[in-house]
Amino acid sequence: MNEDLIVSTKGHDDLRGAVRDLCSDFDLSYWERCDREHRYPREFYKAFSSAGWLGMMVPTEFGGGGAGLSETCAVMEEVAAAGGAFNACTTVHTTIICLAAIVRHGSAALKERYLGAVASGEMFMSFGVTEPDAGSDTTRITTRATKVGDKYIVDGRKTWNSGALEASKVLLLVRTSPYDSHRRTEGMSLLLADLQVPSVEIRPIAKIGRNAVDSNEVFFDNLPVDASDLVGEEGKGFRHLLDGLNAERIMLAAENIGIGRWALAAAVDYANSRKVFDRFIGSNQSVQHPLAEDFMHLSAAAEMVDKAARAYDNNEPSDICGPLANMCKYLASEAACNATDHSMQTHGGYSFAREYHIGRYWIESRLQRIAPLNDQMLLNYMSERVLGLPRSY
Repeated sequence: MNEDLIVSTKGHDDLRGAVRDLCSDFDLSYWERCDREHRYPREFYKAFSSAGWLGMMVPTEFGGGGAGLSETCAVMEEVAAAGGAFNACTTVHTTIICLAAIVRHGSAALKERYLGAVASGEMFMSFGVTEPDAGSDTTRITTRATKVGDKYIVDGRKTWNSGALEASKVLLLVRTSPYDSHRRTEGMSLLLADLQVPSVEIRPIAKIGRNAVDSNEVFFDNLPVDASDLVGEEGKGFRHLLDGLNAERIMLAAENIGIGRWALAAAVDYANSRKVFDRFIGSNQSVQHPLAEDFMHLSAAAEMVDKAARAYDNNEPSDICGPLANMCKYLASEAACNATDHSMQTHGGYSFAREYHIGRYWIESRLQRIAPLNDQMLLNYMSERVLGLPRSY
């Protein structure tokens, strides 16, 4: 199979090769154990950060690599394709996602205080946006931060925080002004808040998959946050957050390409080696055609990822970058989910054997059709913002 046709970004061959070399030390059995034992992959995190990949989007003056999103997508695609799927990616991308808003909107002092620690791997960050009663309607969050002197006092609750048990800080979206139905996206702010303190309670959520990285409910009770840890302008946090969300969707799309690549390659290898009725199952069109479709869909989605990443790196406005980010996330997650499902079908009953790892990839790819934003909301965005159709919700 010509895997060179399935890439999310053009070039970056040296980066891809270096990441593949690093990931070769963490084989399929490593990720199987981490997932089965619900064990955080600290060894991988340490190796990844020590190699400088965690801080690749941090400007060089703060100790980072100064890379763009295109390079980061290439790296994360290879991480996903190397056997770790979203367990591996989430181990490192949660912190990387937080960087976009900080790099673009943080004060010089804030960057000086935190970016070097992030780049070195010393500081792991979580991302705190989703709430139990808000879900996809981010404007309805109720976690509140009240300014008292030189501090904000935070009270509220977040859910689905990935890696909160490991993180020292959380990039937290809070309300600093009451909700206004006429200005729904106003009045929210971004704070870098502490997590491992008595005024924060973290409760892990039991999940069906991606168990190497914890997901949590997080409760904030009278949590003080220094006013100097405000990211950007007070009340403009939602707008600042969009930089992070667009980067997140593009990066996740690249990771989906990596997952689809692995699943497709596994299916092709199995189809070329498994004999039933005295012939290889790969000679059956019912096996061939779904895999051929997956190859084409992954290749097409990869082109869109490349286009979206270049637009982000070129600082295109949100009315350009937003639709591209949503399109590539939708197309890539659909392509990856179909590829893992077809790989399951190709492997037949053996797909349920953990030693083949297909089921782990299948579960983790399925997650991407509902998180961090479900496919239906992505389609709503495109219908309203791109096609000019009436708002449906």
